Amino acid sequence: MAPLCDHPRRYELANELHARPFPRVQSPGQAAYLAIRAEGDAARRDRSLDRAHLIALLDRYGAAHPAPDATHYMGEIGKYRLKWESHTEFVTYTVFADGVGERAYDKSDFEVFPEDWLEEAPGQRITSALIRIEPADSHEVMKERLSQWFEHESLAVAHVLDEALVVASDFRIDEAGHMRFAVFPRPDTGEQRIGRVVQRLCEIETYKAMSMLGLVQARKVVAELAEIETELSRLMAAMSEEGADVAEDGLLDDILRLSTRIETLVTRTNFRFGATGAYEAIVTQRIEVLRETRFHGRQLFSEFMMRRFDPAMRTVKAAERQLDGVAERAARAADLLRTKVDVARQAQNQALLSSMDRRADLQLRLQETVEGLSVVAISYYALGLAGYAVYPFLEPLGLTKGMALAILTPPVVLMMWLGLRRLKKHHLQ
Repeated sequence: MAPLCDHPRRYELANELHARPFPRVQSPGQAAYLAIRAEGDAARRDRSLDRAHLIALLDRYGAAHPAPDATHYMGEIGKYRLKWESHTEFVTYTVFADGVGERAYDKSDFEVFPEDWLEEAPGQRITSALIRIEPADSHEVMKERLSQWFEHESLAVAHVLDEALVVASDFRIDEAGHMRFAVFPRPDTGEQRIGRVVQRLCEIETYKAMSMLGLVQARKVVAELAEIETELSRLMAAMSEEGADVAEDGLLDDILRLSTRIETLVTRTNFRFGATGAYEAIVTQRIEVLRETRFHGRQLFSEFMMRRFDPAMRTVKAAERQLDGVAERAARAADLLRTKVDVARQAQNQALLSSMDRRADLQLRLQETVEGLSVVAISYYALGLAGYAVYPFLEPLGLTKGMALAILTPPVVLMMWLGLRRLKKHHLQ
């Protein structure tokens, strides 16, 4: 039996499901997280620049390089562990360290990323975070630390994964420019479970930040749509005027130009709005898998997002619906005006055809008149010739010239008329 022939990408596709394993994180420990997004169209960025930037960091610590075209990397850099991932619009760096410093969220914790290396980043920071993982002996100790580390008004705290851990954040940027997250695992919580929660927190923060880019785009779209709707309303009012001397062709050109502007806006925002919806879904899903329960009456992560994040996402969706609605209205207005122009042109064509019919009828009458005159003229000359032919025979017959011409006139005219008619029929055939 011949061996089966594998698809050339079978192993690549199967391994993709296992390409991004969760990190193993000890307690106590800490992590520094950084997400960088290229300027402009980040989805079509030069990814070789991301790889070169990663290799520059690895060379600082004498670490091994990733495989060619790799989209993820995990390895040791000195006394730290690095996890790097390349996504559609951004790349992320997460550095894990064992143990925690005496001062929580000290800006020196981020110095694992050299300052000059950060300045050479092929893009801009979309978010960064410091994550502190330490066991807590009691809820009272955790509450005391949370009050010291976070802003009370926006603090979100929850038990997660069947109360195996407590996670907290106020989603505010501190004086060093970073978000802060706290993770308090129970003593019996495994390193892999802690790593999974830390990874989820980083994803929640990153995709939240990426989703908010859609809000910036939505606000710009709403402002531009206000101008477009005003112009569209003006054009619709001009179309509906009765008895006004309105140039339909000019209106059609205006509406087509407006439709082009709308389609350009749709093209420019389509990817961002679509990505925002996808990122929002990821944020919601990542929070759901944490399986939150309430910690001493504090708001959950899901409640924080419902109050602060969801309204922004609804604004994006409203802007997207408004843009689609304006595009449909412009398309309907263009169709209506095309119909109006077509009806007007048909009426003009009908009037033109009627005018052509009248002119043809007049030409036919004129032609018939000319033909009658032609018969008379030709008959006149033919009668003169016929008179010369019969004059010698008049005296024996006792006829005068007048009588002879009177007798010859009817048959000569009849013959001329029949001859011209036959010639006309032959010409038409």
